[in-house]
Amino acid sequence: MKPFAYERPTTVEEAVALAADGGTYLAGGTNLVDHLRLGIREADRLVDLTRLPLDEITERADGGLVIGSGVRNSDLAAHPLVRTRFPFVTQALVAGASGQLRNMATTGGNLLQRTRCVYFQDPTTPCNKREPGSGCSAVEGFGRYNAILGASEDCVATHPSDLCVPLAALDTEVVVVGPSGERRIAFGDLHRLPGDRPDLDTTLDPGELVLAVEVPPLDFAVRSRYRKVRERASYAFALVSVAAALDVHDGTVRDVRLALGGVSHRPHRARIAEEALRGRPATPDQFRSAIEAELGAASPGEHNAFKVPLVRNTVVDVLTGLTEGSAA
Repeated sequence: MKPFAYERPTTVEEAVALAADGGTYLAGGTNLVDHLRLGIREADRLVDLTRLPLDEITERADGGLVIGSGVRNSDLAAHPLVRTRFPFVTQALVAGASGQLRNMATTGGNLLQRTRCVYFQDPTTPCNKREPGSGCSAVEGFGRYNAILGASEDCVATHPSDLCVPLAALDTEVVVVGPSGERRIAFGDLHRLPGDRPDLDTTLDPGELVLAVEVPPLDFAVRSRYRKVRERASYAFALVSVAAALDVHDGTVRDVRLALGGVSHRPHRARIAEEALRGRPATPDQFRSAIEAELGAASPGEHNAFKVPLVRNTVVDVLTGLTEGSAA
């Protein structure tokens, strides 16, 4: 590992100034430290954020939540307002990593996780995300985890976060600050599709720091569910995941929120399926038709074609369970 300087600022202003002077933000370190050890990331200066006052969860007057970027995953999952108002957020967090890692990992760090593509994490192989212009080994290589939506010839990696999937469904906003001041980013605009610049994961400007995630109120999110399909029961990234909240009245879908993980370079908000469901009967056939419309743009490869029926079947199962009143 390359030697680096280590700073522990106590104010946001100090942290941003240090980052502008060549620093790299360090929160829980559950992603960044791995990359430093593997040699796929270097830093001249680490700016430790753990002393900043960013670890609170507060209730807004409208019933929404403001989640500080330094809130640990375990604390967020256990918070009573999160568990009662947005249960699929708690479910997504508990489905991720291990208890020890959840005690370290932070909300802001979760948003900025880099892909777990095996080629990105292997510095001996070509990877456009790690080294632009070198090629994408995953296109012709091991492709079980590859994206089926929004991929490009330069990158077929998927976003690894569990938490980001329900956050994508909730119309959250991300509050950031950088050398040019503070700004707000709609969650759907935070993460990028790969295009010809897969090395750029987000739309953050250099030196910008995530301060908080603001979750607006959504009454029917009390009936929500996160389902993660993976190759083993724990400590595995999703092959496919589904975050859904459903509002049904007299057998008709009044409103729905639906997002998918494990299918794209960013958390995928299934807006086509949502639109196809609103005002329609809450039946398995309708759920199937809606998600098939969403998957019309899917472009799977030889080794990940199974993801298309897996997404379809998982969405139908989750929505059917919510219709029947089972969000467990």
